[in-house]
Amino acid sequence: MVKSELIARSPVRIFEKSIHGGLKSGEVGLIVSSSGIGKTSVLVQIALDKLLQNRKIIHVSFTQNTGYVLAWYEDIFDEFISRKNLENAQEIRNEVTKNRVLMNFNQDGVTGDQVLKSLRAMILEGGFKAESIIVDGFDFNRMDRSRLENIKNAAQELNLEIWYSCTVKGEGPFWDKQGIPFIIKDYADLVDVIILLDPKSSHIELTVSKDRSSVKLESMAMRLDPKTLLILEG
Repeated sequence: MVKSELIARSPVRIFEKSIHGGLKSGEVGLIVSSSGIGKTSVLVQIALDKLLQNRKIIHVSFTQNTGYVLAWYEDIFDEFISRKNLENAQEIRNEVTKNRVLMNFNQDGVTGDQVLKSLRAMILEGGFKAESIIVDGFDFNRMDRSRLENIKNAAQELNLEIWYSCTVKGEGPFWDKQGIPFIIKDYADLVDVIILLDPKSSHIELTVSKDRSSVKLESMAMRLDPKTLLILEG
């Protein structure tokens, strides 16, 4: 299979269609679940889809082990190769690596303003014209309205779409009847898209709970394979 076919047939096309074409510049989206359900895998698959289209992304990780993030990219790309028999795989792998920057921060030692300053420096001064930011490992117990407003302003200023993973902890329920996570209830209006990962007996279901002005639980007709955590059609 050639790269253009892989892009056209990607489950990410259905993912995007489920949220009216995907996240747009200036918007913020959340992938929400408890730990170990597949949030990072979904984010990496979104990122790889963009990288395969020669779009630049910055992956911001607040986890201490950056090797963990890189391993996700390698493992999922290798899975694509094995399943789709991708032509020119090494050449495409090199393109993907060239268009991706990984930035790592310790949440205990950096402010939101410092993170945004680093992103601006990379994009404006460093000439890395990213279109998308992927953020994983951020503790949303430390998010507040002011910080998210600054993030939204930066997304609009720099023409970025920003995807976050959001981990909910403890005993459920984790979200209200409309699917809005309790952890973000004070600033949910600032989030454009919310997608919930809900583990079932045989798969992990993807559900949209917020799509801009629409707030309702709606299946994306997609699921994650519980073994590979790859996005599959429902």
